[in-house]
Amino acid sequence: MPVTKPGRVITDPSDMTVGRLKSRPQFLAVRAGEQRRGRNFLLEVLDRNAPDEAPRVGFTVTKKHGNAVARNRMRRRIKEAVRLHAAEAMQPGHDYVIVARRDVLRVPFDALAAQLAERIKARPRKERPEAATSRKV
Repeated sequence: MPVTKPGRVITDPSDMTVGRLKSRPQFLAVRAGEQRRGRNFLLEVLDRNAPDEAPRVGFTVTKKHGNAVARNRMRRRIKEAVRLHAAEAMQPGHDYVIVARRDVLRVPFDALAAQLAERIKARPRKERPEAATSRKV
């Protein structure tokens, strides 16, 4: 049964709360997974192969995007978009890292939340075989 909080067992997957990634090794592990590019953020996804565990999410805003006030505003906007709209789209047993871009501050909140939910729901693209990438024979 999925467990969301210590001692609390949830039987309905729609009631799962999203966990948090907190340590550097957790963030680095997600980098090895799939990358889904959005206009205002980069979404990194890693399947932990643990379908009975709640999804976890982490947020990253680099220093090149402004001072602490601007970075915290970007982080708060993305956290709220995940909380209100994108959490139900996250699959159990997956880790997500959202790397913000500067445009997160300029985009209307509803558009940001819709883009985030869309990128989370997106299926991974099939990679082309190595033989198909080169046109030279």
